[in-house]
Amino acid sequence: MSNSHDQHEAHTGPIKSPKQLVWASIAAFVIPVFIIIGLVYYVTSANKEAPGASDAERAVAERIQKVGTVEVRDANRPLKAGEEVYKAQCAACHAAGAAGAPKFADAGAWGARIKQGFETLVNSALKGKGAMGAQSGGDFSDVEIARAVAYMANNAGGKFEEPKAPAAAEGEKK
Repeated sequence: MSNSHDQHEAHTGPIKSPKQLVWASIAAFVIPVFIIIGLVYYVTSANKEAPGASDAERAVAERIQKVGTVEVRDANRPLKAGEEVYKAQCAACHAAGAAGAPKFADAGAWGARIKQGFETLVNSALKGKGAMGAQSGGDFSDVEIARAVAYMANNAGGKFEEPKAPAAAEGEKK
């Protein structure tokens, strides 16, 4: 008798009751539906713009732009005065003494720096020193930065002459 019972068990499937049949039928319908929904979402999500990328043409142009740019400036424009360059470039830090910058017209803070000489001060301004970034290559020429250095140092007790335009530029003006 046990032999016939074992043979009967060997020929039946994994579903043993009507309740299991109902759950298997529901799962056979619901699981593929969710898989299809997930696949559709996956395929269509590739075409969505990233958050904040409302101007797709501009974003593409920014991504494919050249690494370097060339800016053509008028080499014969008149040089800016030291005070004008100071107000535009240097005053942000030197007026308040931000990040250890010597304050404008503070003879005590500028004294040791002035003793190092004008060329050392200009070199520090052009290449950067401490928290101050390099000023060379910005909106102002190196001569204009040197004029601003002379202006700041002279207002703190220095006796530096404001640099003149380079000889080549003076020759072209004549």
